[in-house]
Amino acid sequence: MIDGVSVLPGGQEDEWPWTVPAIRDLAENGLEFTRGITVLVGANGSGKSTLLEAIAEAYGIDVRGGHGGRQYGSPLDKSPLGEALRVSRTTAGRKFTGRNAKGFFLRAETAQGVLAYMTEMGVGGYGERLSWEVSHGESYLQAIGGRFTGPGLYLLDEAEGPLSFSATLALLYQLGDLVEGDDAQVIYATHSPLVAAIPGAQILELGETGIAAREWDELETVNLWRSFLGRPEKFFES
Repeated sequence: MIDGVSVLPGGQEDEWPWTVPAIRDLAENGLEFTRGITVLVGANGSGKSTLLEAIAEAYGIDVRGGHGGRQYGSPLDKSPLGEALRVSRTTAGRKFTGRNAKGFFLRAETAQGVLAYMTEMGVGGYGERLSWEVSHGESYLQAIGGRFTGPGLYLLDEAEGPLSFSATLALLYQLGDLVEGDDAQVIYATHSPLVAAIPGAQILELGETGIAAREWDELETVNLWRSFLGRPEKFFES
């Protein structure tokens, strides 16, 4: 769908989001996506969600979440990064513009409201049960099962939040099948070592030095979880 992003010159270095090291790195060097699945990993404030939102805006998916190519919904002003971001589309991705912007944006901040609205309105693919009749995680799984199909760009922002370990694994299996079987691309922002372990993913760590390609066992979050699980009591010592 897209093989890279770049930023138009002119951003103010002393203003947000250009003050975020990863966004500054992006503005200076651009970013290439080399795999069907890219995982963005970083701490709170590292710029993961800011970048993912800007990609949605530049690609054409409503930043409030849900499926692309909708025929309704009020337009929103773009974020500063969304205004400046330019996506380099693949040959297949060039046909997915405007109302044909196929894909989905599942973001933790807005998912509950978006999924509730879609199920209440009877929009296809969001599940037969109203979102308030099921758990938060089940409403996610209804949408994932019904809408994560076919070609398109699928953006996920900490989508594993309400999911159990086994449900998260099921999601990762589905994303792998989606990319392998369809002309689809996934970009997933997360803190989770489990999500970052999805086979074959390009892993990008956003941190104080910018954006860096990593192997799974090089990630800071992986090493922190290893330390915690090896001796959890150490983290509560005064």
